[in-house]
Amino acid sequence: MSGDGHPALMNTTQSWDPILYDDRARFVSTLAKDDLVDLLAPGPDDHVLDLGCGTGDLAILIAARGARVVGVDASAAMIAAARAKAPGISFSVADGQSLGFDKEFTAVFSNAALHWMRRPDDVAAGMARALRPGGRLVVEFGGHGCCAQARAAIGTALGEAGMDPSAWEPWYFPRLGAYTALLERHGFEVRAASLFDRPTPIGGEDGLGTWMRLFANRLLDELGDRAQAVVRRAQELARAALFSDGVWSLDYVRLRVSARTA
Repeated sequence: MSGDGHPALMNTTQSWDPILYDDRARFVSTLAKDDLVDLLAPGPDDHVLDLGCGTGDLAILIAARGARVVGVDASAAMIAAARAKAPGISFSVADGQSLGFDKEFTAVFSNAALHWMRRPDDVAAGMARALRPGGRLVVEFGGHGCCAQARAAIGTALGEAGMDPSAWEPWYFPRLGAYTALLERHGFEVRAASLFDRPTPIGGEDGLGTWMRLFANRLLDELGDRAQAVVRRAQELARAALFSDGVWSLDYVRLRVSARTA
């Protein structure tokens, strides 16, 4: 029980369905495939670590620019899907919070993954250790305020269902200044950093429910037969702010950073 008498939810690890992800979350790689990869500017002389590579779409794009790529992800299912797509690229299961690479890469790239890693100091230390001197870092992930309205609606729905919503969120959404300071503590020189809104459409009347099935599935598993009612109530609460013309538009906020090692 929580301190307010509500049953406490466990903050459990996310699990991934690669088929659902590629079908309904393709926006994750699509929104980054041009400008973020252009910011990385991979070329034939590069050896790139794609941290949190998912099903491999951006690793494939980076390799098409001539770079050698190693893709890692904590999900064995996502890595299996990536290997099936691109057997010529090295993909392996690895926890981004305990990377074992030592000065192997000219660049570390990460899109929409670092907010799942709740030990950011360990992540930054591993990224710095993986890079050669003068190596570059290009990352984008959820920043402070990401999906605030969606998360608030889910929290209210949980509270109304008699659950303590305080521990359900699995994400790390830092402020810009806090994250750049963290990188600098680990030896990075930050070259550019921005925090920006990116309203992200998910089609269909059940768009918020789809988003929850994609990115909060362990919460729904824990709720069991109460999950449908919580999703329905969350959608009612968030509809006025996030639903228009038949499309849910989630209130994403992205943090993008480029940096170099000494």
